[in-house]
Amino acid sequence: MNGYNLDRGVLLIAGLVTLASVVLTVAVSPWWLLLTTFAGLNMLQASVTGFCPAALVLKRCGVRSGCAFR
Repeated sequence: MNGYNLDRGVLLIAGLVTLASVVLTVAVSPWWLLLTTFAGLNMLQASVTGFCPAALVLKRCGVRSGCAFR
Protein backbone atom coordinates (compact mmCIF):
# COMPACT_ATOMS: atom_id res chain seq x y z
CA MET A 1 0.00 0.00 0.00
CA ASN A 2 1.48 3.29 -1.08
CA GLY A 3 -0.06 5.55 1.61
CA TYR A 4 0.54 3.15 4.49
CA ASN A 5 3.10 4.25 7.06
CA LEU A 6 3.93 3.89 10.74
CA ASP A 7 1.57 6.66 11.84
CA ARG A 8 -1.43 5.08 10.13
CA GLY A 9 -0.48 1.66 11.47
CA VAL A 10 -0.38 2.92 15.05
CA LEU A 11 -3.76 4.61 14.62
CA LEU A 12 -5.16 1.43 13.08
CA ILE A 13 -3.99 -0.69 16.01
CA ALA A 14 -5.30 1.80 18.60
CA GLY A 15 -8.68 1.92 16.85
CA LEU A 16 -8.96 -1.84 16.57
CA VAL A 17 -8.05 -2.37 20.24
CA THR A 18 -10.61 0.24 21.31
CA LEU A 19 -13.40 -1.20 19.14
CA ALA A 20 -12.60 -4.77 20.22
CA SER A 21 -12.75 -3.66 23.84
CA VAL A 22 -16.18 -2.08 23.35
CA VAL A 23 -17.54 -5.22 21.67
CA LEU A 24 -16.10 -7.45 24.39
CA THR A 25 -17.51 -5.17 27.10
CA VAL A 26 -21.01 -5.47 25.66
CA ALA A 27 -20.79 -9.18 24.84
CA VAL A 28 -18.71 -10.60 27.69
CA SER A 29 -17.95 -8.44 30.70
CA PRO A 30 -17.53 -4.81 31.78
CA TRP A 31 -14.00 -5.72 32.86
CA TRP A 32 -12.96 -5.37 29.21
CA LEU A 33 -13.16 -1.60 29.73
CA LEU A 34 -9.73 -2.00 31.30
CA LEU A 35 -8.40 -2.69 27.80
CA THR A 36 -9.89 0.62 26.60
CA THR A 37 -8.29 2.34 29.59
CA PHE A 38 -4.92 0.76 28.77
CA ALA A 39 -5.16 1.87 25.13
CA GLY A 40 -6.05 5.42 26.14
CA LEU A 41 -3.24 5.64 28.69
CA ASN A 42 -0.79 4.25 26.15
CA MET A 43 -1.84 6.90 23.61
CA LEU A 44 -1.41 9.66 26.21
CA GLN A 45 1.99 8.30 27.20
CA ALA A 46 3.10 8.09 23.56
CA SER A 47 2.03 11.69 22.91
CA VAL A 48 4.16 12.91 25.83
CA THR A 49 7.23 10.70 25.52
CA GLY A 50 7.22 9.74 21.83
CA PHE A 51 7.69 6.08 22.79
CA CYS A 52 5.08 3.71 21.35
CA PRO A 53 5.40 -0.08 21.61
CA ALA A 54 3.11 -0.58 18.60
CA ALA A 55 5.37 1.66 16.50
CA LEU A 56 8.38 -0.44 17.48
CA VAL A 57 6.64 -3.65 16.42
CA LEU A 58 5.48 -2.18 13.11
CA LYS A 59 8.95 -0.77 12.43
CA ARG A 60 10.50 -4.20 12.95
CA CYS A 61 7.95 -5.57 10.50
CA GLY A 62 9.29 -3.20 7.86
CA VAL A 63 6.61 -0.52 7.85
CA ARG A 64 8.12 2.78 6.72
CA SER A 65 8.33 5.77 9.08
CA GLY A 66 5.76 8.53 9.17
CA CYS A 67 5.84 12.04 10.60
CA ALA A 68 4.99 11.22 14.21
CA PHE A 69 6.89 7.98 14.83
CA ARG A 70 10.38 7.36 13.47
